Amino acid sequence: MFLPIIYIDNYIKKINQTKLQRIIVSVTNDLVSDQRVKKVCDTLLDLNFDILLIGRKLPNSLAIERDYKTIRMSLFFNKGFMFYAEYNIRLFLKLLFLKSDILLANDLDTLLPNYLISILFSKKLIYDSHELFTEVPELTSRPKVRNIWLTIEKLIFPNLKNVYTVNHKIADIYKEKYKIPVKVIRNVSNKLSNKKIDKNLSDLIKKDKKMLILQGSGINIDRGAEEAVSMMQYVKNAVLYIIGSGDVFVKLKVSVKKYQLEDKVFIKDKMPYKDLMEYTKIADLGLTLDKGTNLNYEYSLPNKVFDYIQAKIPVLASNREVVAELITKNNIGSITKTHDTKELAEIVNTILFDKELNKTWKRNLKNSAEIYTWENESKKLKEIFKNAQL
Repeated sequence: MFLPIIYIDNYIKKINQTKLQRIIVSVTNDLVSDQRVKKVCDTLLDLNFDILLIGRKLPNSLAIERDYKTIRMSLFFNKGFMFYAEYNIRLFLKLLFLKSDILLANDLDTLLPNYLISILFSKKLIYDSHELFTEVPELTSRPKVRNIWLTIEKLIFPNLKNVYTVNHKIADIYKEKYKIPVKVIRNVSNKLSNKKIDKNLSDLIKKDKKMLILQGSGINIDRGAEEAVSMMQYVKNAVLYIIGSGDVFVKLKVSVKKYQLEDKVFIKDKMPYKDLMEYTKIADLGLTLDKGTNLNYEYSLPNKVFDYIQAKIPVLASNREVVAELITKNNIGSITKTHDTKELAEIVNTILFDKELNKTWKRNLKNSAEIYTWENESKKLKEIFKNAQL
């Protein structure tokens, strides 16, 4: 009499054991160019989670294909206070009616709705802080808006149990400020599978010239892009490619015309990562020229640096603490303390045509490309999700 009941009970238990846990990952961008989030989601897929990634869709957003579900919301507002207000309200409503086991909030601008839902439904919440959000120049120049975000951060952060960020310096700042443990998952690139250079692309772009590249989805004010364009007036026998997006792109295009650099500087909008890396592989020098005008840039460790490492191209970096430490420790490039365009040009001219120096850097880059891989870094991420606390 009780035998069928036992069988049914065991069958239900087996179903529950094999049912995938659902993680809802939320970001405020359009998903396409956020390589950190893509790498995290791919790792979670390897861990057999059911993933739903939520972001937004812009008028110029590229098509997206992923091995997991995605939702991109079309908003009425795409910038400023109204954008953040609308996004957070709509994200809260989405999360309210979607099934989830774990919530993964990316950056402070998605944290509030995730935190509220985690409290309401006793869900695990994991927070990935991509930067010192309240120290970005867009906020430090607007103290009233910054205070709103600081208030949100101060109310929520001390209550979080599962937090990771992009480097040890930012982790230490958060640990000191909020007295909670913060782990580190760096923006390390996937190991480059296709190492061959596209010779046709190389011949088309470089001909008999050297090539510089500055890439990124956040090429904004104080990231050195303006100086990179201006210095090309004085750089010999080389071209500069700036690829990505940011709030200075319009200004950069104006500068190219102003300095009559149409045959030396080429600005291309963001493109699929695979295509971006084809350009990066044929470059002779990668640039990362953030200024120390705010703490977020001072302690940044941009994705582009690890892309350059995987492409095995030397790096010219501004003297920002964490980046300079990485470049110097591995001897894979040069550090500059200046943003003066003529002085930058002199440095670039020396680097591009110093064969012995480039030979040393290339040798070290080969070793670094084996060390700094997402395949290595993701092991720490897997531990975080395996041991996530309520």
